[in-house]
Amino acid sequence: MQMTEELDKLKRLQDILAEKYDIEAKVEELPKSLVGTTETHDSFKKEYIEKNEQYESKKAQVAQLKSELEEAQRKREEGEKAMDGISTHREYEILDKQIKEAQDLEDSKRKELQHEEKNLAELQDTLKSLEETISSMEQDINESKANMDKEYESFNSKLQELKAQEDAECEGIDPETIMKFQRIIRRNRKGIVSVKGNVCDGCHMVLPAQFANEVQRGEKILFCPYCSRILFYEESTDSNFYSLESSVNAADSDDDLFRDEDDDLIDMSDDSIDEEDSKSMDFEN
Repeated sequence: MQMTEELDKLKRLQDILAEKYDIEAKVEELPKSLVGTTETHDSFKKEYIEKNEQYESKKAQVAQLKSELEEAQRKREEGEKAMDGISTHREYEILDKQIKEAQDLEDSKRKELQHEEKNLAELQDTLKSLEETISSMEQDINESKANMDKEYESFNSKLQELKAQEDAECEGIDPETIMKFQRIIRRNRKGIVSVKGNVCDGCHMVLPAQFANEVQRGEKILFCPYCSRILFYEESTDSNFYSLESSVNAADSDDDLFRDEDDDLIDMSDDSIDEEDSKSMDFEN
């Protein structure tokens, strides 16, 4: 396979892999969209259980108070009936005291019962509200799960389509190159970039001149030594790019400092210039 063809396949593969990894990320995030709702739902259910336990306990307490109130009423009524049969002042005093105690207990139990019945009613309202909230949330969760299942189905269908395209583009390319390329795309979503001058367009690092020349020749797949992306050469019209030509000929530029007006080089090591003449030469600034 020619290098141009292989690079074209890698460019197409780059788009396929980037889309594939984006969809896989969405699939991974899908369940997280329900986390907040399910956690809140579980919190309400936990609160409902706690409130229901309080309600059952309060309900038993109210039942006990009703029983105690009825007992106090019974004792008061029995005492009041017994008043008709007393014969001595002493018996009257004892019975009157019992009636008052029963009356005080009855009043106390009635007040306590009213208070606890109010608490029981409030707990009942809270439970009803929680039931409605939990029911509504369960309906929302079920709808979200149904929508999520549809999204899963759509995503999986698209992933299968992309996998077929990926397999087709990978055909004929070295598996190790594919493996490295997949890691790059998973990390950066862009795994193949141009070299302009001798600068990597991915990380904008200046590449060694010899290495940049290899990229320009395009004889094999090369990876950037800095960002690991696959490189291909592209001519640059930007004067800011550090060009290969200028880097290769940089050493030659110093020779121009020693050219005379006739473009002849002055040979500073010429044997015709002896030591005496050298000392007498006048170099003007």
